[in-house]
Amino acid sequence: MRKISFLRQLVTQLALALIGFFVILPIWGMLRLAFDGSIIDKATEFRWVPKVWSFDAFLHVLQAPYQSVGFQALLKNSLLVSVSAALIAILFGVSLAYAFARFRFPGRQIGLFGLLLAAILPPVAFMTPLYIILSLMHIRTTLWALVIAYAVFAMPFCIWNMRAAFQAVPKEIEEAAFLDGANDFTSFILVTLPLALPSIAVAGLIAFLMAYSEFALGWLFVERSDTLTLAMTIYGMVQSQSFVQSWNLIGSLAIIMSIPVVIIFLIFQRTLLDRMMFGVSGE
Repeated sequence: MRKISFLRQLVTQLALALIGFFVILPIWGMLRLAFDGSIIDKATEFRWVPKVWSFDAFLHVLQAPYQSVGFQALLKNSLLVSVSAALIAILFGVSLAYAFARFRFPGRQIGLFGLLLAAILPPVAFMTPLYIILSLMHIRTTLWALVIAYAVFAMPFCIWNMRAAFQAVPKEIEEAAFLDGANDFTSFILVTLPLALPSIAVAGLIAFLMAYSEFALGWLFVERSDTLTLAMTIYGMVQSQSFVQSWNLIGSLAIIMSIPVVIIFLIFQRTLLDRMMFGVSGE
């Protein structure tokens, strides 16, 4: 194994420490705001630690953080929308991902390019067509509108990720199933799908996180406070000028909202890091 010089190692460690500092600093600032009971409206001075430690902001947020809407209702909306959007993106995308991974057909390259382009587009690019379609369906102001919008936003990424998972399954395994009398559908359900299931689950988790943290697209469809999600609530609190201790509430709600995400990452961190890359093999 090649040795690294002391100077290069020192520079590398300093660079990583600097990057880590800029990553941790906003998180620490949010924690300080959430626990600082001395802040009446907005922070007026820089502090590393809270001046007065307090949990009042957390207690307030857990009751009614925004427009008298209970925290449980907001959490329920967020989980319902995120889980439903992830399931729809996976269920509707798995067959298309398998087709792109295993078959050669006219327009395949154009379709792959379109999926890649859609995966890197910002949510604002989907606003106008979704607004028109969901208005014609008369569901624009419901939670189902958010589910469909977030599923559309997450589906290109899920298809691309699942396509890479199907490409990683050797074709010889499917051919062996064909020799045993299995047809295309049986081979897909009983052989290919179980082998690709870990990567599919990761794609679903990423779709869940994308929907769970999105707020800009959601405000286009929400007209009632009882259809807000936690991410949209934080944005609404930032824009509002009528909240006492608003910075405390924003910080505490952001911390509480991040707990499910942290738990998911701690459980699946190894799988996420191993499988969260786009697959480009098999072209």
